[in-house]
Amino acid sequence: MKELETCIASLGIGLSLGLIGAGGSILTIPVFVYILKKDPVSSSVYSMFVVGVSSMAGSIQSILNKLVDFRAVLMFGIPSVAGVFIARRTIFPVIPDELSIGSFILSKNVLLMLCLSSLMLFAAKRMLKPAMKDNVRQVEKQVTMSLLLRGLLVGMVTGLLGIGGGFLIVPALYLLVDLRVKKAIGTALVIITINSLFSFLNSYDSMEIEWLLLLKFSLGAIVGIIIGTKLSQKIPGDYLKKTFGWVILVMSFYIVCKQFFL
Repeated sequence: MKELETCIASLGIGLSLGLIGAGGSILTIPVFVYILKKDPVSSSVYSMFVVGVSSMAGSIQSILNKLVDFRAVLMFGIPSVAGVFIARRTIFPVIPDELSIGSFILSKNVLLMLCLSSLMLFAAKRMLKPAMKDNVRQVEKQVTMSLLLRGLLVGMVTGLLGIGGGFLIVPALYLLVDLRVKKAIGTALVIITINSLFSFLNSYDSMEIEWLLLLKFSLGAIVGIIIGTKLSQKIPGDYLKKTFGWVILVMSFYIVCKQFFL
């Protein structure tokens, strides 16, 4: 039964990335924690590899279809890599295993899951909000600075939580760089690939990796992203975005309930 659940979950993660360029890692970490029974820290590292490898498959398809803006990749990707390095090398190591708030003790694992749940709520809000575009075009200098700062932020989120950050990257590319939705998704997949694999390379040596499990899961996600990329050409993006928004909204509440009530 667990094998079937894992297979379905890995396909769903790939489909999410292929269809809307986001959501892979937001789903991957809960799957590793609640289905495969890995601790949150290990799950975040596993997520980096799965999302990085599957996003690479989607990136190749997007490049072949001319749906990648390489200038945006550089502007967003370079500060993202810097953010990953800062997070993994300077911030993550100093987070204590336990935080005491009066008589309440919060473990590092629970803290990471609560941060993930908060980001899922934020992502759900963005996904469920009607698509809007600014009428006033920002000047080039403002656009560049905003992309650099968002790239740094996404890199730090990736490094700390193992999240690719597609739900932050796609709206930034769509609104700031004026990319069409399909091109924003293709460009985001390249950035997610760089962030996730760089973060994994900076993290995996600190733990023992079950490579067979990781490769099997990644294969399912790759199949899912190939299918999702093809389906994205036929299914309205707004419908997919709203459906995914409700899924992660429910899952964010499930994580909180699981940590404190179940």
